[in-house]
Amino acid sequence: MNIQHHGARNGVTGSCHQLHIDDNSSLLIDCGLFQGSEAGNGSSSDRHAIEFDISTVRALIVTHVHIDHVGRIPWLLAAGFDGPIICSRPSAKLLPLVLEDAFKLGISRDRTLVEQYLNKIAERTVALPYNEWFTLIDTPVQMTRIRLQRAGHILGSAYVEIDANDTRIVFSGDLGAPHTPILPAPQSPERADVLVLESTYGDRNHEDRATRKQRLKAAIDRALNNNGTVLIPAFSIGRTQELLYELHDLLGHDAPVGGAPPRRPTQTPQQTPAIPVILDSPLASKFTAAYRELKPYWDDEAQNLLAQGKAPLAFDNLLTVDSHDEHLKMVHHLATSGRPAIVIAGSGMCNAGRIVNYLKAMLGDERHDVLFVGYQAEGTPGRDIQQYGPQGGWVELDGERYPIRAGVETIGGYSAHADQQGLVAFVQGMKQPPNEIRLVHGDQGAKQALKERLQDVCSAGTEFQL
Repeated sequence: MNIQHHGARNGVTGSCHQLHIDDNSSLLIDCGLFQGSEAGNGSSSDRHAIEFDISTVRALIVTHVHIDHVGRIPWLLAAGFDGPIICSRPSAKLLPLVLEDAFKLGISRDRTLVEQYLNKIAERTVALPYNEWFTLIDTPVQMTRIRLQRAGHILGSAYVEIDANDTRIVFSGDLGAPHTPILPAPQSPERADVLVLESTYGDRNHEDRATRKQRLKAAIDRALNNNGTVLIPAFSIGRTQELLYELHDLLGHDAPVGGAPPRRPTQTPQQTPAIPVILDSPLASKFTAAYRELKPYWDDEAQNLLAQGKAPLAFDNLLTVDSHDEHLKMVHHLATSGRPAIVIAGSGMCNAGRIVNYLKAMLGDERHDVLFVGYQAEGTPGRDIQQYGPQGGWVELDGERYPIRAGVETIGGYSAHADQQGLVAFVQGMKQPPNEIRLVHGDQGAKQALKERLQDVCSAGTEFQL
């Protein structure tokens, strides 16, 4: 057996790994888009073309539905892949939402073509429960089975255990932090002969949950004092729902239930005064609704809130913006009115989406703040704002330079990825250390730092590949 990496080998986007079981059979784990500088200088369609041999691919296994893990599926189907798309049951519900958006952005907005494509995805999708073995290949000469385990990254995320040829290979996908809201923390597998491990934050540790919540509250308080807006670029799935969960706790105003009249917002000494939270992303709104429908997969803390009659993803000062016209009016209103607000809008790295219009209108005004809560890849406007904003620099948006006078802050604790401590704990939790660890999905410095840390806890015989 051998493993080929068709993405996320030397960066953090485009995840795609091919496990060759024998000459006639292979499995594909994820098939994601490249983003930022990793998308290359040519057209995005060229970069996303499937240029590797897929004739032996028996199935595509999806660890989770972030675009950098599933966004190349349209190109994979166009290349002739006709096997099953295997994922967890929650991911099966979320996957069509992601792929419809990716298809419209990268292929076509023609409604007929979109429907045909989504029907094809539905026909191919095989939804598996967590923690149950599923046999993929069963012949006199070959037995291959897989099992999905909770990864704690976003709802539906999984790491993949594969038993083939008396060898167990584990693909981590993206692992979540142990304190991620709504999601149970990932548990280590019993063993792995070969571990393919993400390393996004392999060189650092996150703030704890209490600290990040305090910093979020401080950013909101500054907006109140400055009569400004807190702009939060956030990924539509995962980060947005975690933020809403935390904001519900900070603002503390549940939506009325059963048609009751709206209540006047009240506050406790621990809560921030009422301030509108504006979710300006139709896709994020769809995902938030799907998260609410998938409550059985929430963790114990969230289940306890539900049992108390609380609605952590819905509160009465949460406003959603749907149409493009409403979006433009909201941008103008917040840029000119001096009314404090919190805006959550995509995209998470500021390279597209509605957040760009907010940035164009508000970056030059020191009353406002840009709050980053997720990883900003090299070559994205988000990375430039993060890097040059505190220096009074500028960023290029749609070919035009915009000065950065707004405040810029990063709260690392909101990352949906495990930090170095969490990644090491994932390996340490195995009853026997892997024979081989392949570090992927990380910058070179992060991979090297994680390797050095893992060498301290693994056996001397463990081999590493970066």
